[in-house]
Amino acid sequence: MATQQALWLDLPGGRHQAVLDQAVSPAKGLALVAHPHPLFGGTMDNKVVQTLSRAFIQAGWDCLRFNFRGVGQSEGVYDEGRGETDDVLEALRQLAPAGPVALAGFSFGAFVICQALARLSPSERIHKVVLVGTAVTHFNPSPVPDAMHDATLAIHGESDDTVALSAVLRWAAPQALPVTVVPEGGHFFHGQLPLLKSLVLRHLRA
Repeated sequence: MATQQALWLDLPGGRHQAVLDQAVSPAKGLALVAHPHPLFGGTMDNKVVQTLSRAFIQAGWDCLRFNFRGVGQSEGVYDEGRGETDDVLEALRQLAPAGPVALAGFSFGAFVICQALARLSPSERIHKVVLVGTAVTHFNPSPVPDAMHDATLAIHGESDDTVALSAVLRWAAPQALPVTVVPEGGHFFHGQLPLLKSLVLRHLRA
């Protein structure tokens, strides 16, 4: 049975509140899941973030979530994704200095993961990437590196009224990056979290 450990991480943004969910040993590696926009209620306890975490645990990965700058008990102030990306990279350096890693994010968190991925790639350590509801309308996510396309699952809701599906497709098209569309899915996948988890699990086990 998975266990949960509360942590404090000393990151560039200050002291950050975190949770490490640990799969049954031995784990495949460490997954990091990034949460939605800090200024609009996004936290590491968001339901989509927790769904992603449970999928990684079920697939045999340890999973780290932490509150971004200024969220919950985390120190620092919102930095439009720049500092948040630094914090993600430092968290990985501290908790997974070697071995396989996976990256996932929801909304603003998916934007941050794209930025981190651009700075980490190419790396054979990155085994899986999951981007859900990627924030492309108010941000400009880095393209997913070509070498990471097979390892990447991008999911978006057909009826997302926060980030339009059409905008995500315009971002993905020049990359030839496939996007998995959840019919009638909204930004927060209300009523469809089990389907979201199933899609992620299928990707992680592929």
